[in-house]
Amino acid sequence: MPSLGRFIRIAVGACAMLLLILAAPAPVSAQQINPTASSVNERQLLQEMDRIQGRVSIPDQRSSVLIQPAGREWREFRNVALRWVGGIAILGMLAVLVIFYLTRGMIRLESGRSGRTIIRFNFFERFVHWMTATCFVILAISGLNITFGRPLLLPLIGLEAFSEWSEWAKFAHNYLSFPFTIGVVLIFLMWIGGNIPNKVDVEWIKRGGGLFGHDHPPARRFNAGQKGIYWIVVIGGGLVAATGYQLMFPFYLTGIEGMQIAQIVHSVVAVLFVAAMLAHIYIGTIGMEGAFEAMGSGEVDVNWAREHHSLWLDEQVNDSQARPRHAASAAE
Repeated sequence: MPSLGRFIRIAVGACAMLLLILAAPAPVSAQQINPTASSVNERQLLQEMDRIQGRVSIPDQRSSVLIQPAGREWREFRNVALRWVGGIAILGMLAVLVIFYLTRGMIRLESGRSGRTIIRFNFFERFVHWMTATCFVILAISGLNITFGRPLLLPLIGLEAFSEWSEWAKFAHNYLSFPFTIGVVLIFLMWIGGNIPNKVDVEWIKRGGGLFGHDHPPARRFNAGQKGIYWIVVIGGGLVAATGYQLMFPFYLTGIEGMQIAQIVHSVVAVLFVAAMLAHIYIGTIGMEGAFEAMGSGEVDVNWAREHHSLWLDEQVNDSQARPRHAASAAE
Protein backbone atom coordinates (compact mmCIF):
# COMPACT_ATOMS: atom_id res chain seq x y z
CA MET A 1 0.00 0.00 0.00
CA PRO A 2 2.71 2.49 0.80
CA SER A 3 4.22 1.91 -2.59
CA LEU A 4 0.89 2.60 -4.29
CA GLY A 5 0.44 5.89 -2.41
CA ARG A 6 3.93 6.94 -3.33
CA PHE A 7 3.24 6.23 -7.00
CA ILE A 8 0.03 8.29 -6.90
CA ARG A 9 1.85 11.24 -5.33
CA ILE A 10 4.57 11.14 -8.02
CA ALA A 11 2.01 10.97 -10.80
CA VAL A 12 0.02 13.91 -9.41
CA GLY A 13 3.21 15.98 -9.07
CA ALA A 14 4.26 15.21 -12.65
CA CYS A 15 0.84 16.25 -13.97
CA ALA A 16 0.96 19.50 -12.01
CA MET A 17 4.42 20.27 -13.37
CA LEU A 18 3.24 19.60 -16.93
CA LEU A 19 0.27 21.93 -16.50
CA LEU A 20 2.55 24.70 -15.20
CA ILE A 21 4.83 24.32 -18.20
CA LEU A 22 1.94 24.45 -20.66
CA ALA A 23 0.33 27.43 -18.96
CA ALA A 24 3.53 29.50 -18.80
CA PRO A 25 3.92 32.14 -21.61
CA ALA A 26 6.56 31.41 -24.22
CA PRO A 27 9.64 33.64 -24.28
CA VAL A 28 9.45 36.56 -26.74
CA SER A 29 12.50 35.38 -28.61
CA ALA A 30 10.85 32.04 -29.29
CA GLN A 31 7.67 33.45 -30.80
CA GLN A 32 7.04 32.42 -34.36
CA ILE A 33 5.23 34.55 -36.91
CA ASN A 34 3.41 33.11 -39.82
CA PRO A 35 4.18 35.49 -42.71
CA THR A 36 1.13 34.28 -44.62
CA ALA A 37 -1.31 35.08 -41.83
CA SER A 38 -3.80 37.79 -42.73
CA SER A 39 -3.29 39.59 -39.41
CA VAL A 40 0.47 40.00 -39.87
CA ASN A 41 1.54 43.38 -41.24
CA GLU A 42 4.84 44.56 -42.75
CA ARG A 43 5.88 46.50 -39.66
CA GLN A 44 5.52 43.43 -37.45
CA LEU A 45 7.56 41.34 -39.84
CA LEU A 46 10.38 43.89 -40.02
CA GLN A 47 10.46 44.10 -36.21
CA GLU A 48 10.93 40.36 -35.91
CA MET A 49 13.60 39.91 -38.57
CA ASP A 50 16.12 42.09 -40.42
CA ARG A 51 14.80 41.02 -43.80
CA ILE A 52 12.07 38.99 -45.45
CA GLN A 53 13.26 36.32 -47.85
CA GLY A 54 11.42 33.97 -50.11
CA ARG A 55 12.50 30.92 -52.03
CA VAL A 56 13.97 31.12 -55.55
CA SER A 57 14.83 28.42 -58.04
CA ILE A 58 18.03 30.01 -59.38
CA PRO A 59 21.37 29.09 -57.76
CA ASP A 60 22.09 32.57 -56.39
CA GLN A 61 20.11 32.80 -53.18
CA ARG A 62 20.93 36.51 -52.76
CA SER A 63 18.07 37.26 -55.12
CA SER A 64 15.54 35.83 -52.66
CA VAL A 65 15.43 38.97 -50.49
CA LEU A 66 11.96 40.47 -50.81
CA ILE A 67 11.99 43.24 -48.22
CA GLN A 68 14.74 44.67 -46.03
CA PRO A 69 14.79 47.88 -43.97
CA ALA A 70 17.34 49.69 -46.18
CA GLY A 71 14.93 49.28 -49.07
CA ARG A 72 12.63 51.86 -47.52
CA GLU A 73 15.43 54.42 -47.41
CA TRP A 74 16.36 53.60 -51.01
CA ARG A 75 12.76 53.96 -52.14
CA GLU A 76 12.49 57.34 -50.41
CA PHE A 77 15.69 58.48 -52.12
CA ARG A 78 14.57 57.29 -55.54
CA ASN A 79 11.07 58.77 -55.37
CA VAL A 80 11.85 62.03 -53.57
CA ALA A 81 15.49 63.02 -53.06
CA LEU A 82 16.72 62.00 -56.51
CA ARG A 83 14.02 64.01 -58.23
CA TRP A 84 15.00 67.09 -56.26
CA VAL A 85 18.73 66.58 -56.96
CA GLY A 86 18.14 65.98 -60.66
CA GLY A 87 15.65 68.80 -61.03
CA ILE A 88 17.84 71.37 -59.29
CA ALA A 89 21.00 70.30 -61.16
CA ILE A 90 19.51 70.18 -64.66
CA LEU A 91 17.02 73.04 -64.45
CA GLY A 92 19.53 75.13 -62.52
CA MET A 93 22.16 74.66 -65.23
CA LEU A 94 19.64 75.53 -67.95
CA ALA A 95 18.68 78.68 -66.06
CA VAL A 96 22.34 79.72 -65.70
CA LEU A 97 22.99 79.15 -69.41
CA VAL A 98 19.92 81.14 -70.46
CA ILE A 99 20.88 84.04 -68.20
CA PHE A 100 24.48 83.93 -69.44
CA TYR A 101 23.36 83.94 -73.08
CA LEU A 102 20.95 86.84 -72.54
CA THR A 103 23.61 88.92 -70.79
CA ARG A 104 26.79 87.90 -72.64
CA GLY A 105 25.50 86.55 -75.92
CA MET A 106 27.63 84.49 -78.26
CA ILE A 107 31.38 84.91 -77.80
CA ARG A 108 32.35 86.36 -81.17
CA LEU A 109 35.65 86.32 -83.00
CA GLU A 110 36.94 89.82 -82.31
CA SER A 111 39.42 89.77 -85.17
CA GLY A 112 36.97 88.21 -87.62
CA ARG A 113 37.70 85.22 -89.81
CA SER A 114 41.04 85.03 -91.56
CA GLY A 115 39.96 82.67 -94.32
CA ARG A 116 42.71 80.25 -93.34
CA THR A 117 42.07 77.09 -91.32
CA ILE A 118 44.09 74.65 -89.29
CA ILE A 119 43.30 71.03 -88.48
CA ARG A 120 42.24 70.63 -84.86
CA PHE A 121 40.80 67.09 -84.71
CA ASN A 122 41.29 64.24 -87.16
CA PHE A 123 38.57 61.92 -88.43
CA PHE A 124 39.09 59.22 -85.81
CA GLU A 125 38.90 61.72 -82.94
CA ARG A 126 35.70 63.19 -84.32
CA PHE A 127 34.18 59.75 -84.88
CA VAL A 128 34.86 58.70 -81.28
CA HIS A 129 33.50 62.02 -79.98
CA TRP A 130 30.24 61.83 -81.93
CA MET A 131 29.72 58.13 -81.20
CA THR A 132 30.09 58.76 -77.49
CA ALA A 133 28.02 61.95 -77.62
CA THR A 134 25.15 60.28 -79.51
CA CYS A 135 25.06 57.38 -77.08
CA PHE A 136 25.18 59.80 -74.17
CA VAL A 137 22.17 61.79 -75.38
CA ILE A 138 20.06 58.64 -75.79
CA LEU A 139 21.26 57.24 -72.46
CA ALA A 140 20.44 60.53 -70.75
CA ILE A 141 16.91 60.74 -72.17
CA SER A 142 16.12 57.08 -71.45
CA GLY A 143 17.65 57.31 -67.99
CA LEU A 144 15.76 60.46 -67.04
CA ASN A 145 12.60 58.66 -68.08
CA ILE A 146 13.10 56.23 -65.20
CA THR A 147 13.14 59.06 -62.67
CA PHE A 148 10.85 61.67 -64.21
CA GLY A 149 8.82 59.75 -66.77
CA ARG A 150 6.03 58.54 -64.52
CA PRO A 151 5.16 61.90 -62.89
CA LEU A 152 5.76 64.06 -65.99
CA LEU A 153 5.32 62.02 -69.17
CA LEU A 154 2.70 59.45 -68.19
CA PRO A 155 -0.12 61.99 -67.64
CA LEU A 156 0.59 63.52 -71.07
CA ILE A 157 0.72 60.46 -73.34
CA GLY A 158 -1.26 57.86 -71.41
CA LEU A 159 -0.45 54.47 -69.93
CA GLU A 160 -0.21 52.42 -73.14
CA ALA A 161 2.08 54.83 -74.98
CA PHE A 162 4.21 55.38 -71.90
CA SER A 163 4.63 51.63 -71.39
CA GLU A 164 5.75 51.09 -74.98
CA TRP A 165 8.09 54.10 -74.88
CA SER A 166 9.61 52.95 -71.58
CA GLU A 167 10.23 49.47 -72.95
CA TRP A 168 12.12 50.78 -75.97
CA ALA A 169 13.95 53.27 -73.77
CA LYS A 170 15.11 50.42 -71.53
CA PHE A 171 16.43 48.45 -74.52
CA ALA A 172 18.26 51.51 -75.84
CA HIS A 173 19.69 52.30 -72.42
CA ASN A 174 21.04 48.79 -71.97
CA TYR A 175 22.51 48.18 -75.42
CA LEU A 176 23.95 51.64 -76.07
CA SER A 177 25.84 51.46 -72.80
CA PHE A 178 28.43 49.26 -74.53
CA PRO A 179 29.51 51.67 -77.32
CA PHE A 180 29.33 54.52 -74.79
CA THR A 181 31.78 52.71 -72.51
CA ILE A 182 34.10 52.00 -75.45
CA GLY A 183 33.93 55.69 -76.37
CA VAL A 184 34.84 56.79 -72.84
CA VAL A 185 37.85 54.46 -72.81
CA LEU A 186 39.02 55.73 -76.21
CA ILE A 187 38.57 59.37 -75.16
CA PHE A 188 40.66 58.69 -72.08
CA LEU A 189 43.45 57.11 -74.13
CA MET A 190 43.35 59.65 -77.00
CA TRP A 191 43.48 62.86 -75.03
CA ILE A 192 45.08 62.03 -71.68
CA GLY A 193 48.37 63.63 -72.77
CA GLY A 194 46.78 67.03 -73.38
CA ASN A 195 44.54 67.07 -70.31
CA ILE A 196 47.03 67.03 -67.45
CA PRO A 197 46.53 70.24 -65.40
CA ASN A 198 49.42 72.72 -65.41
CA LYS A 199 50.25 76.33 -64.52
CA VAL A 200 48.72 77.65 -67.73
CA ASP A 201 45.35 76.35 -66.54
CA VAL A 202 45.66 78.24 -63.25
CA GLU A 203 46.17 81.51 -65.10
CA TRP A 204 43.29 80.66 -67.47
CA ILE A 205 40.95 80.16 -64.52
CA LYS A 206 42.09 83.37 -62.83
CA ARG A 207 41.20 85.32 -65.97
CA GLY A 208 37.77 83.71 -66.27
CA GLY A 209 38.61 81.74 -69.38
CA GLY A 210 37.73 84.69 -71.60
CA LEU A 211 34.04 84.25 -70.90
CA PHE A 212 33.74 87.77 -69.53
CA GLY A 213 34.87 90.94 -71.24
CA HIS A 214 37.32 90.79 -74.13
CA ASP A 215 40.15 88.89 -72.48
CA HIS A 216 41.72 85.91 -74.25
CA PRO A 217 43.97 83.98 -71.85
CA PRO A 218 46.53 81.73 -73.56
CA ALA A 219 45.87 77.98 -73.67
CA ARG A 220 47.35 74.90 -75.20
CA ARG A 221 45.31 72.39 -77.19
CA PHE A 222 42.84 72.02 -74.30
CA ASN A 223 42.13 74.85 -71.90
CA ALA A 224 41.18 74.38 -68.24
CA GLY A 225 37.45 74.29 -68.99
CA GLN A 226 37.89 71.59 -71.61
CA LYS A 227 40.11 69.64 -69.25
CA GLY A 228 37.37 69.80 -66.65
CA ILE A 229 34.89 68.39 -69.17
CA TYR A 230 37.40 65.69 -70.10
CA TRP A 231 37.76 64.48 -66.52
CA ILE A 232 34.02 64.67 -65.95
CA VAL A 233 33.54 62.40 -68.97
CA VAL A 234 36.27 59.98 -67.91
CA ILE A 235 35.43 59.77 -64.20
CA GLY A 236 31.68 60.27 -64.50
CA GLY A 237 31.43 57.95 -67.49
CA GLY A 238 33.48 55.33 -65.69
CA LEU A 239 31.26 55.48 -62.61
CA VAL A 240 27.96 55.28 -64.48
CA ALA A 241 29.31 52.44 -66.61
CA ALA A 242 30.59 50.39 -63.66
CA THR A 243 27.44 50.85 -61.58
CA GLY A 244 25.20 50.44 -64.61
CA TYR A 245 26.65 47.05 -65.48
CA GLN A 246 26.24 45.99 -61.87
CA LEU A 247 22.54 46.82 -62.16
CA MET A 248 22.24 45.26 -65.62
CA PHE A 249 23.68 41.97 -64.36
CA PRO A 250 22.25 41.76 -60.83
CA PHE A 251 23.54 39.56 -58.00
CA TYR A 252 26.78 38.61 -59.75
CA LEU A 253 28.98 40.80 -57.56
CA THR A 254 26.80 41.79 -54.61
CA GLY A 255 23.46 41.36 -52.90
CA ILE A 256 20.45 43.65 -52.81
CA GLU A 257 22.13 46.17 -50.48
CA GLY A 258 25.08 46.62 -52.85
CA MET A 259 22.74 47.06 -55.78
CA GLN A 260 20.88 49.80 -53.93
CA ILE A 261 24.15 51.65 -53.35
CA ALA A 262 25.08 51.16 -57.01
CA GLN A 263 21.74 52.61 -58.10
CA ILE A 264 22.19 55.66 -55.88
CA VAL A 265 25.70 56.33 -57.22
CA HIS A 266 24.57 55.67 -60.80
CA SER A 267 21.62 58.05 -60.64
CA VAL A 268 23.34 60.91 -58.78
CA VAL A 269 26.42 60.87 -61.01
CA ALA A 270 24.20 60.60 -64.10
CA VAL A 271 22.09 63.69 -63.38
CA LEU A 272 25.21 65.73 -62.52
CA PHE A 273 26.81 64.39 -65.70
CA VAL A 274 23.82 65.59 -67.73
CA ALA A 275 24.01 69.05 -66.14
CA ALA A 276 27.73 69.37 -66.95
CA MET A 277 27.20 68.24 -70.55
CA LEU A 278 24.55 70.91 -71.04
CA ALA A 279 27.24 73.52 -70.42
CA HIS A 280 29.60 71.71 -72.80
CA ILE A 281 26.95 71.57 -75.53
CA TYR A 282 26.15 75.25 -75.06
CA ILE A 283 29.76 76.40 -75.47
CA GLY A 284 30.26 74.11 -78.46
CA THR A 285 27.22 75.40 -80.34
CA ILE A 286 25.57 78.78 -79.71
CA GLY A 287 27.91 79.89 -76.94
CA MET A 288 31.09 80.47 -78.97
CA GLU A 289 31.51 81.39 -82.61
CA GLY A 290 33.59 78.87 -84.54
CA ALA A 291 33.71 76.26 -81.77
CA PHE A 292 31.40 73.75 -83.47
CA GLU A 293 33.66 73.58 -86.51
CA ALA A 294 36.34 71.88 -84.43
CA MET A 295 34.19 68.76 -84.13
CA GLY A 296 32.21 69.40 -87.32
CA SER A 297 34.75 69.59 -90.12
CA GLY A 298 37.76 69.14 -87.85
CA GLU A 299 39.24 72.47 -88.95
CA VAL A 300 39.09 75.85 -87.20
CA ASP A 301 39.85 79.34 -88.38
CA VAL A 302 43.36 80.50 -87.56
CA ASN A 303 42.03 83.60 -85.80
CA TRP A 304 39.80 81.40 -83.63
CA ALA A 305 42.82 79.32 -82.68
CA ARG A 306 44.85 82.46 -81.95
CA GLU A 307 42.18 83.91 -79.65
CA HIS A 308 41.29 80.74 -77.73
CA HIS A 309 44.32 78.41 -78.02
CA SER A 310 47.27 80.66 -78.82
CA LEU A 311 49.94 78.40 -77.30
CA TRP A 312 48.66 75.43 -79.28
CA LEU A 313 48.62 77.50 -82.48
CA ASP A 314 52.24 78.56 -81.89
CA GLU A 315 53.21 74.91 -81.49
CA GLN A 316 51.48 73.95 -84.74
CA VAL A 317 53.08 76.84 -86.64
CA ASN A 318 56.53 76.03 -85.29
CA ASP A 319 56.11 72.37 -86.19
CA SER A 320 54.98 73.20 -89.73
CA GLN A 321 57.96 75.53 -90.19
CA ALA A 322 60.40 72.99 -88.78
CA ARG A 323 59.29 70.10 -90.98
CA PRO A 324 60.40 71.54 -94.37
CA ARG A 325 63.86 72.46 -92.96
CA HIS A 326 64.20 68.96 -91.58
CA ALA A 327 63.20 67.44 -94.89
CA ALA A 328 65.63 69.67 -96.78
CA SER A 329 68.56 68.82 -94.51
CA ALA A 330 67.72 65.15 -94.79
CA ALA A 331 67.71 65.41 -98.59
CA GLU A 332 71.13 67.09 -98.60
